[in-house]
Parts: sequence; C-alpha cells; structure tokens
Amino acid sequence: MKDKITLIRGDITQQEVEVLVNAANAHLAGGGGVDGAIHHAGGAAIMKELKEKYRGCPTGSAVITRAGNLRARYVIHAVGPRWQGGNKGEPTLLASAYRTSLALAQQYGCQTIAFPSISTGIYGYPVEEGAKIALKTVSQYLRENPVFTTVRFILFDEKTLKAYQGAYQYVGA
Repeated sequence: MKDKITLIRGDITQQEVEVLVNAANAHLAGGGGVDGAIHHAGGAAIMKELKEKYRGCPTGSAVITRAGNLRARYVIHAVGPRWQGGNKGEPTLLASAYRTSLALAQQYGCQTIAFPSISTGIYGYPVEEGAKIALKTVSQYLRENPVFTTVRFILFDEKTLKAYQGAYQYVGA
C-alpha cells in the first residue's frame, strides 16, 4: 500500500486528482482552514450544490459535490469529530469519516484522491493520534478495495507532515 500513499506538505486546493476531501462541519456551512480554502478556491458553485442537495452531514460521514473551479472533479465533504478527550467515540468517528470518503470516491468511479488531516485543526484532535487513525484506516481500505492508484495526504504545515511521517512508519501503511 505504501506505493499508493504519498505525504506532501502543501495546499490541497492545488492538487490534480479526481477527488479532494474537505474537512467540513456538520452544518456544511463553510468555515475556516481547509474548508474555507476549498470553498474560496472552488467558488460559489460548491456551496450552492451543498445547499440544494443536503441538510447537513453527521459526524463520521461525508457527502459529495462537484468541484467548481478546482482541478478535481469532485469534493467530498467529510465531517470529523471534535476532540473531547478521546472517550466520546472520537477514534471511531474519525476512522468512519475517512472510510466513508473512500467509499464515496469509489462509488463515483474515482481512482485518485487527496485528503487533508481531518479534525486535527480547529477541532483539536491530537495530530499524532489523528495521523495514525488516518493512515491505518486508509491502508486497510486500500487492501480491501484495490481501486485507488493514488492517495495523497496534503498536510498544511511541517508539524503535521512530521506527525504523518512518524505514523506512516508506525502503521506500516
């Protein structure tokens, strides 16, 4: 699986893949961080489609829209959990957000996907733990569903990249 997973420090909105995953909120209302960057770069068409098709999205799940002005075909809006100490089902919900995103991309016939580090920004999920869950979940999905040729984790800063590099070795992706 390591040949399919790449860790990159960069701007997710600049990726040329079929699907970009957005770290969205449950109201699908737009926000800051990755969510704000994707909506800004993708234009108003993404929010328009979200409002027309969905009334929100539960934590641990995801919905899909076209990608507006982005280079991708689709944006998957995944809702990760807010960190509340780790005893409120956060690991299960975070893994579910990644799995649901992959399943949606597969359902739409996509083979290339780029993820941010879901929930590790304003939602406060510890980056090291979030990275382990992300890489373990994605690796397991790829073993069971070998349809993806490229899975990129596009990480905003050096601290997050280093956490993912450490987790990458830990989980044996």
